[in-house]
Amino acid sequence: MTRKRRYALWACVLALAGTMAVLAGCGGDDGDDNDAAGTTTQASGPQALQSIGEGEGEVNLIAWAGYVEDGSTDPKVDWVSDFEQETGCQVNVKLGNTSDEMVTLMRTGQYDGVSASGDATLRLIAAGDVAPVNTDLIENYADVYEGLKDQKHNSVDGQMYGVPHGRGANLLMYRTDQVTEAPDSWGAVFDESSPYKGKVTAYDSPIYIADAALYLMKTQPELGIQNPYALDDEQFQAAIDLLKQQRTIIGEYWSDYTKELAAFKSGDLVLGTTWQVIANLALADDVPVETVLPKEGSTGWSDTWMIHAEAEHPNCMYMWMNHIISPKANAGVAEWFGEAPSNAKSCELTADENHCDTFHAADEEYFSQIWYWTTPTKECLDGRGAICKDYSEWVQGWTEVKG
Repeated sequence: MTRKRRYALWACVLALAGTMAVLAGCGGDDGDDNDAAGTTTQASGPQALQSIGEGEGEVNLIAWAGYVEDGSTDPKVDWVSDFEQETGCQVNVKLGNTSDEMVTLMRTGQYDGVSASGDATLRLIAAGDVAPVNTDLIENYADVYEGLKDQKHNSVDGQMYGVPHGRGANLLMYRTDQVTEAPDSWGAVFDESSPYKGKVTAYDSPIYIADAALYLMKTQPELGIQNPYALDDEQFQAAIDLLKQQRTIIGEYWSDYTKELAAFKSGDLVLGTTWQVIANLALADDVPVETVLPKEGSTGWSDTWMIHAEAEHPNCMYMWMNHIISPKANAGVAEWFGEAPSNAKSCELTADENHCDTFHAADEEYFSQIWYWTTPTKECLDGRGAICKDYSEWVQGWTEVKG
């Protein structure tokens, strides 16, 4: 795919993704899904920092819950205070509940950086909202697992647009005192005759359509789904129909992690998709829950810290990116949140010496079974051409599911 063509394609497809404005008429000319977005490293686009100067005194971040902890949640969980003391950069954080919310917040220009998942990164790159990152200025980048570098969701033409934070799978959580048989399949949350009707939950986002598509990919191979983010009309409709069926047993959807936590604590919810950090918090409150990676595999995340193209505090942001992937801080985040760290040296510093084995930190074969959140586009990500549903149609489909 030529650079000129790539600019045209992604300016059309992704510039306003995350809202209802993705244009359904966009398409590619050769189906090459390796060219994820037009590069913004030209003279007219955002530029990578060439040197780090004195910190500006603060840094404003958007992050997933559990990524920026200063001891206020748990006095023993703090990798912010030492950063502030060492750099003089006061950390201000706004929690983002969904990737769509994070994209919207970044576009206000009020934040220096974001811990973006793969369904947000390409949108931010293509729209010029984030700048390329000079990894030569980030000392700890050298120790990041190679499997997290130069990926389709965090780089363009070999230019990194952030630093990898960590990765993990979306899990199935259940209350062991109320779910009588431990589930091992996502079928537990899609069974319309579920004995837990009204107490099942699911993640409230259009990207959750991929969870239904993944289940269908494994249980109905005749649909021909090869990538849960690349769905043609028939495949997409099958996923929507399954989600409508699921809707009849859903007690509530969640995007705010505190609400899911509260509902599992009260017993209003007993089964559904979750993040390990939510399970950790529930267990800390003596709620009897367990998590499982179902036999079908899972969707998941590979998160990247990205810097705003016009960051007000770029020096502090670079210092933060280096700190959060340092061995000690990255070990703390990974263990608290429940994910694989990005820094290989972090595995020596986790309180649980088996943490990295448990979360398959260096196991690329394992992660090949996890489908990281990715922005759906009309140009199919599996190379079939411009016949797939784009993100705007996923938004419409999700609205139809919820009614």
